[in-house]
Amino acid sequence: MKTFNEDLNTAVIVSKWVFRKGEPILNVFHHEDDGMWEFTGATQGVEDSDYNVTGLGEAISYDSTLLAVSDLPLGYRATRPSPNDPWKFSRVSQK
Repeated sequence: MKTFNEDLNTAVIVSKWVFRKGEPILNVFHHEDDGMWEFTGATQGVEDSDYNVTGLGEAISYDSTLLAVSDLPLGYRATRPSPNDPWKFSRVSQK
């Protein structure tokens, strides 16, 4: 079974639509600049207030399929059209 290298108490970013509105996680970003993990659904926020900080373990408890992306390299994202689809990895373009 895959696991994250990070401790389950590691802070991660989750869009408010995932935890508060029940959207499934469809996008995972592993930020290259700081190693932060970000989990979002179909609704993408633009303001800092659109996101919550929580623990990695809580995100995994919400959606255990996140374990499938635990080896996502820095600077990559994983996306899927629905929770029943497989994750697809791609490099995040640099600005």
